[in-house]
Amino acid sequence: MRTRSRARHTALAAACLLAVSSLTACANEVAGTTSSGSGGHGEKVKIMVGGLDKVIYLPAMLTQRLGYFRDAGLDVELLTEPAGVQAETALVSGQVQGCVGFYDHTLDLQVKGKSVESVVQFSHAPGEVEVVSAKRKGEITSPGDFKGRKLGVTGLGSSTDFLTKYLAVKHGVKINEFSPVAVGAGPTFIAALQQGSIDAGMTTDPTVATILEKKAGSVLVDMRTPEGSEKALGGPYPSSSLYMRTDWVNSHKPTVQKLADAFVRTLGWMSTHSADEIAAKMPADYSQGDKKLYAEAIKSTLPMFTKDGVMPENGPETVEKVLKAFNPNIKNADVDLKKTYTTEFAEKAAK
Repeated sequence: MRTRSRARHTALAAACLLAVSSLTACANEVAGTTSSGSGGHGEKVKIMVGGLDKVIYLPAMLTQRLGYFRDAGLDVELLTEPAGVQAETALVSGQVQGCVGFYDHTLDLQVKGKSVESVVQFSHAPGEVEVVSAKRKGEITSPGDFKGRKLGVTGLGSSTDFLTKYLAVKHGVKINEFSPVAVGAGPTFIAALQQGSIDAGMTTDPTVATILEKKAGSVLVDMRTPEGSEKALGGPYPSSSLYMRTDWVNSHKPTVQKLADAFVRTLGWMSTHSADEIAAKMPADYSQGDKKLYAEAIKSTLPMFTKDGVMPENGPETVEKVLKAFNPNIKNADVDLKKTYTTEFAEKAAK
């Protein structure tokens, strides 16, 4: 009798444990935060990514898949938030040591009294695309038609929000004349476009590739290449990067160098391999069941990446110009661009 009772209690405990585990997983999914650890031994570092499955942030997961973090003597845990502004918050609050997100956050944070800097610059173009809903294709033919429209962004205060506001202002539309709508990326963005919750919006691959494949929308402004960035923004626009709190960088230089070594090694690997080869290294679920479409998305975005992780010349100035066009906090502030990035670690890694 006791044996049967003990067995019943054991089974009940196991069931409760499974239920708690399931609830925890669901809670993480609802919160938009998931993690991926290297599973290796070495110095532990947590990095928050503004969307791990976005092609613009591909070097983060690819570095882990290639084993370069492990080779550098690091045990890196990659976490993900759907929008860069949320990733930024995690960094500033000390939840993580690094953030893979847009460089422009370093300027925005500086005027708010927070000192952060890009230590590895992944790209010299935004990799972003403004797409127009198929229902509005004939009505929105340039950013000058944004007036009165609902425009999708990953999150309010995110880089997509920044860039959308700049495109509007550049084409004569005031930022209070349209409505930015936070719709995330991937399925939520596509659903918003199809359901009419937004008339147009800014997103990246692989979401762009899926929208075009489904004929749910068309490209209005393409900033996936340096040429596209030059046309839309007037110069190179350093975007995806590894940025960290300056005080942490200064007190953990050996660790930062290891991170730079790993990421720069990945950027070099990407420059000598095809989109198909890169796609094959990524988690299977990133392709969402269509490996060919995913590889095409990577191919479209590859031109945005640097080969050495070094900040492109005149890039910070372009970013400052863009932000000053619509952001009153930055427009009326003196930004010390030299404190928003460092080339020390990337240059050493490149050697």
